[in-house]
Amino acid sequence: MPKAKADSKPAESRLKRKGAGAGRKQTKKAAKDPNKPKRPPSAFFVFMSDFREQYKKDHPNNKSVATVGKACGEKWQSLSDEEKAPYVARALKKKEEYEVTIQAYNKKLEGKDEEDGSDKSKSEVNDEDEDEVDSFNNLICLICMILTIIEWFLTLFFTL
Repeated sequence: MPKAKADSKPAESRLKRKGAGAGRKQTKKAAKDPNKPKRPPSAFFVFMSDFREQYKKDHPNNKSVATVGKACGEKWQSLSDEEKAPYVARALKKKEEYEVTIQAYNKKLEGKDEEDGSDKSKSEVNDEDEDEVDSFNNLICLICMILTIIEWFLTLFFTL
């Protein structure tokens, strides 16, 4: 049986793939606040934390995260609503605690925003930052497109 070549596609299709993302507009992500409280776990994740500990005790040689996750999912699906109830209750308790902490966090942020006494609104300041990011992203896209064109010309030149 003949071996398949590692790169059997022609050079043109490889070039298309390399430059395919050059024209896409990149989405902007807001910077994450490290002080923001984490969202509470669902009932399944509360169950998973308990199940993972028990599974590790029962299967000490297993190192696969996927195996543990699969076994946990199967066990969760096999549980009745009465058996899931304690995990749902713990998840609701954690959700209530989260709501209290997120409200306190939001109040803290509102107080911080009122202390900022600049003439520009927060959205105007963010717009200026976004414009700088947009112009930088456009420059990067332009450089990528130019490099793709140069690479295309070089492959065309050297194939003749």
